[in-house]
Amino acid sequence: MAGGGDAAGSARSMEDSKSFNGVERRRNPVVPHVKADPRGLTEVAVFHELGKALTSSLQLDQVLRTIMQKVEEFLHPDTWSLLLVDEAKQELFFEIATGEGSSALKEIRIKMGQGIAGWVAQTGEVVIVPDTSKDSRFFSKVDEKTKMETRSIVAVPVRFRDRALGVIELINCVGPDGFGERDLALLEVLADFAAIAMENARHVQKIHELTITDDCTALYNARHLNFVLETEIYRSQRYNYEFSLIFIDIDHFKNVNDTHGHLTGTRLLAEIGNMIKANLRLIDFAFRYGGDEFVVLLPQTSKDNAFVVARRLHRRIREMVWLHETNMDIHVTASAGVASYPSDSSDKSKLLHLADEAMYLVKNTTRDSVAAAGIGVLPDLAAPAAAAETQRAPARRGDS
Repeated sequence: MAGGGDAAGSARSMEDSKSFNGVERRRNPVVPHVKADPRGLTEVAVFHELGKALTSSLQLDQVLRTIMQKVEEFLHPDTWSLLLVDEAKQELFFEIATGEGSSALKEIRIKMGQGIAGWVAQTGEVVIVPDTSKDSRFFSKVDEKTKMETRSIVAVPVRFRDRALGVIELINCVGPDGFGERDLALLEVLADFAAIAMENARHVQKIHELTITDDCTALYNARHLNFVLETEIYRSQRYNYEFSLIFIDIDHFKNVNDTHGHLTGTRLLAEIGNMIKANLRLIDFAFRYGGDEFVVLLPQTSKDNAFVVARRLHRRIREMVWLHETNMDIHVTASAGVASYPSDSSDKSKLLHLADEAMYLVKNTTRDSVAAAGIGVLPDLAAPAAAAETQRAPARRGDS
């Protein structure tokens, strides 16, 4: 029996050895007469590099440029470009373009369905055009603008699920033997990488917006106010600018909630927030500070010009009929306070405190008015808005 046991053990050992050797062979295959494909190995390296780019960077521009660089390295087109979809306008614009005439492409927009790129974006289908003179979809105005000759086009859609994000377009890369299947497969994979990068960036941007945006009014929140205020102090110190803050508090807002309910109060705040934003320049910032309080930051704006804005917003709040579309027809007033950098303070916390203090001066006395730090409640005069507005800075985000 012992001998039988030894034989069985030996047999098992041999089987285990065979199994182990099989695993090793699969892990390190040595197949005779098969040579490694240098291009295949290079493609694997490219995909590895792109995978690392997608997972190591949240900068969309950086990832897209890495992808398009690989397009150029592998396929050698005269000109290549990445067009993105402007969903609001239903147009394509050139996000990245290289080669002859590429600088002129930045000014061109193509409607969805227009030209070969527009057709690819609309249908989601790959297009290879060996001879553009024989394709009725070809949009010759791009050549007129760039002063170049497009003989052939390869266009691949950049899509995420069923949504068109853009088009990768290669110019003059179709040879006498056509455009290889392997090249096309590589291009489609690169387009997939671009789609993933764009969708990742969209999600990151959405998350960022949620962290700095107030749910009720869609204005910026108090957390973002601290960041913007620090940035504006730095910028104003560097370029010797002024800027101003306006604190706004809705008078007797609790009565609205008590009379009409909290849902109505929330809708009222949203309407007021929309009105405030609509009456500011592009470079201005509006925040919901908390409860029924709003803050407006006016870059490159003196204290006197901030009075004009504060009075205008105060007057609009008082004169407008709110929630008219829901037949509520609510009337409210507001108390506002103004403080300016650097005339009132160069310190972030002190400046916020002074604007808040000026607002509370109104709230604790007359309500329904505007006050300024170091001055007190302002006379309720018709503001010379047109004259003062011409002195305010142009609508641009400006220097950094």
